[in-house]
Amino acid sequence: MTKTGLFISFEGIDGAGKSTHIDGLAAAFKAQGRQVTLTREPGGTPLAEKLREMVLHDAMDSLTEALLIFAARRDHLHHVIEPALARGDVVLCDRFTDATFAYQGSGRGFDLGVLQQLEQWVQAIPADAVSPSSNGLRQPDVTVWFELDPAIAAVRLAGARVPDRFEAQPVEFFQKVSDGYAARAQADAQRFVRLDAAQTREAVWQQLHQNFVQRGWLSET
Repeated sequence: MTKTGLFISFEGIDGAGKSTHIDGLAAAFKAQGRQVTLTREPGGTPLAEKLREMVLHDAMDSLTEALLIFAARRDHLHHVIEPALARGDVVLCDRFTDATFAYQGSGRGFDLGVLQQLEQWVQAIPADAVSPSSNGLRQPDVTVWFELDPAIAAVRLAGARVPDRFEAQPVEFFQKVSDGYAARAQADAQRFVRLDAAQTREAVWQQLHQNFVQRGWLSET
């Protein structure tokens, strides 16, 4: 099994159940002797976690929100993701840039051209990177999208915890976010793995695990 670095992102609207399966996939890779870096966005570094708290809880306009998210991403890439890939780790990241295009772009209706420019600036591959990505930008090798009807997600989230600025949005917002994910998946179909997140936890895990077995990244057991 390859020991080169792997970058895998997990995407989906709130309530899709991705967080549970990130832990399971981390355990599966570790069981096969891989070093795993488990992280999230916004967040992953002390600075990025501070910015995360601002994004989730402080009132701000859409441009400020986008700038803070990409600032957090830049710090995250520089201090966590790139070094981990250079070591040959499997990097499992709870959300990455697809979430920005889905939430800020589609959900908020923010200018996609501005997001694309920020993506170009922030995700340019360092000259000494050992694992080039597409179009000179750092992107996940695989993005796992937990696809779920926003109405089902809302039922799952009801009463779970005090909602943040995003979780408190109406179902219509999350439908736009889901549409944004669908657009990203259509534009880069080879990178995306679409999972039916409405199924049972066990069935979703089987979909996920089997995909990585087929890629040769995990064994059957």
